[in-house]
Amino acid sequence: MTEHSIKSAVTPRINALLVLPFLVVLSVISVAAEGDFVPRTADGKPDFNGIWQAIGSAHWDIEPHAADFGPLVELGAIGAIPAGLGIVEGGDIPYTSQARAKAQENRADWLARDPVVKCYMPGVPRATYLPFPFQIIQSPEHVVMAYEFASASRIVYMDRADFEAPIFSWMGHSRGHFEGDSLVVDVTDQVPDTWLDHAGNHHSDALQVTERYTHMGPNTLMYEATLEDPNVYTEAWTLRFPLYRRLDENMQILEFKCVEFTEELIYGHLRKGVEKE
Repeated sequence: MTEHSIKSAVTPRINALLVLPFLVVLSVISVAAEGDFVPRTADGKPDFNGIWQAIGSAHWDIEPHAADFGPLVELGAIGAIPAGLGIVEGGDIPYTSQARAKAQENRADWLARDPVVKCYMPGVPRATYLPFPFQIIQSPEHVVMAYEFASASRIVYMDRADFEAPIFSWMGHSRGHFEGDSLVVDVTDQVPDTWLDHAGNHHSDALQVTERYTHMGPNTLMYEATLEDPNVYTEAWTLRFPLYRRLDENMQILEFKCVEFTEELIYGHLRKGVEKE
């Protein structure tokens, strides 16, 4: 073997040996960088402070659905219901046959029946995917979630698993804790009146919701909610979708006190009822 051929055979191996440590270092740096996007509070917990919003059509229907006419055909295209892939894992909610029939009945008359149309607080998890932003304000003892729609809000009591709800309420009773870098919130004691969307998907007062908020990037959260309700569902099921940080200049939660927009709707029905009597 000539000197030239020896050099030709050895040089690539030497180069590979020289490059390999740099690749290992770059790989370690890359892995570390992927974990660095999780912001931290002063006590080292993942930081969820900020204003967030879901994008999509789940507020119309959390199950997969085609585009359809809206409730007011006079609004034309701007009042139509956009199609959606759904946010329910597996596609369909595992209703009992009776509960599915109830959902279909609700859907057929949703404009008159949906509590959100009348500005009632939306409940959990629906508040998270309404087409309105919401703000998370975090401290070691509490996490406050303030929603633009109807000025709804709730307090998540951290690490107080034994703190029972005093009463049933529209936004339920929330107790939270951390599992790794995920914020986990157990929500119970919601009134049975809230719906999950405009399509009439529903629950009873036995509903238990387990929410999970997890950072996917500096400005993205993955939201998961597992719903259990033996009165309505045959098994527990989960919905899942991303939340995006609002980066608008001077972004803030504005007022949407919607009661004034529903007064004529509510009191008009009452007046008609009195006139009939």
